[in-house]
Amino acid sequence: MAYVVTDACIKDFVCVEECTTAAIAPQQSDAAAVTVSQVFINPDECIDCGNCASVCAQNAIFPIDELPADKAEFAAKNRAYFN
Repeated sequence: MAYVVTDACIKDFVCVEECTTAAIAPQQSDAAAVTVSQVFINPDECIDCGNCASVCAQNAIFPIDELPADKAEFAAKNRAYFN
């Protein structure tokens, strides 16, 4: 089970800093950071620790099996960012 970032993300990069496996991108220093509206979690690198969700003040991050139905499209959007 991986975590998924949704459109509630404000790109404050707190979750990126908290991720121990660097599964969240882009980094604030990456050129891509200015071209996207949110950060994304790589489902293949996420170890399901929940650190990112615990520091997200916007409640924009969900375990994939708890992703609200109206946010289901974000599972594919997170994966697509890394493909």
